[in-house]
Amino acid sequence: MDEGQGDVIVMVHGNPTWSYYYRRLLSLLGTDHRVIAIDHLGCGLSDKPRDYDYCLKNHIDNLEALLQELRIEKFSLVVHDWGGAIGMGVAARNPRLLEKALVLNTAAFRSRQIPFRIAVCRWPLIGNFLVRGLNGFAGPAVHMAVTRKMEQATARAFLAPYNSWKNRVAVSAFVQDIPLDENHPSYQTLLEVEQGLEKLQDLKIPMLICWGGQDFCFNRVFYDEWCQRFPHAERHYFEDSGHYVLEDAFERIAPLASHFFRGRE
Repeated sequence: MDEGQGDVIVMVHGNPTWSYYYRRLLSLLGTDHRVIAIDHLGCGLSDKPRDYDYCLKNHIDNLEALLQELRIEKFSLVVHDWGGAIGMGVAARNPRLLEKALVLNTAAFRSRQIPFRIAVCRWPLIGNFLVRGLNGFAGPAVHMAVTRKMEQATARAFLAPYNSWKNRVAVSAFVQDIPLDENHPSYQTLLEVEQGLEKLQDLKIPMLICWGGQDFCFNRVFYDEWCQRFPHAERHYFEDSGHYVLEDAFERIAPLASHFFRGRE
């Protein structure tokens, strides 16, 4: 999605969502901004090649190449889930291009913490069968990642791009690409992203943190680390909301985002 005119806001989704996650935020901000909401390769309505290395570095490279192709000179970010490492990865390479950042239940730094229900999806053979064969990652997320029951049409839209074994290739790859130790292929890339956050902190990039407190994966530990790394950030912790915080708390986040990006409600 590439809509509107004005200052550029790039919205970067995670796993297992796609640009649809930002639909209401795009409508809110697209009236006076140019809003770009991407689908990572393998996700949403983008191509889903079978023989591709869906690693963190390639996702960062892809986003950086897109912004260069679109000749984006300055941009703000909205990041969620894996979008944090990917979006901040691009920002770390080009820190003076980043104007603002809205952070939603995500990480852009190392952690050895992983919930058991996600760890199971990484097990050899079983994990791939669960995620790609039984839709055991994207499917449960429409229930487990929210505290307010999704409308059926909304849940169907979240799952629509991931309707077959072949179309869930990147969903599975994202799970496998979580670098928990230094032997993982993406560990060094994530370390570089983490180190790049220091540049953004030194520049005091304006940041708004909106966090769902009922997130079983990106829990309070991750929220606290963002707050520690960016003590100047405006932060809001929604105790009653889940990982898909824009689904559970959009009505409360909308005026915050509007004020943050526009300077008014």
